[in-house]
Amino acid sequence: MINLSKDIHSLTEFKRNTTEFVQRLKRTKHPVVLTVNAKAELVVQDAESYQKLLDAVKLLETLKEIKRGLEQRSRGEGKKAEDFFAQLFDKLDTSQ
Repeated sequence: MINLSKDIHSLTEFKRNTTEFVQRLKRTKHPVVLTVNAKAELVVQDAESYQKLLDAVKLLETLKEIKRGLEQRSRGEGKKAEDFFAQLFDKLDTSQ
């Protein structure tokens, strides 16, 4: 999580102290917001934390799709898996 009192810095400060910032990013795993002309422009984060963020987004997307499928099922939409696969295999057999 971003700590507003510690994790917002100017891009100029980041350029001057890159090594220290990289060490802190690796140690704390907290992203840093970089400003340009006092406006937030960039977020810098260590690779491991970024990968965890990507994994969490993928999981969230998967859960949303599962929820959507369950809602469709409760409305009687869609088809049974065995019917879907039977149609798929029929199409594959006829295309050969």
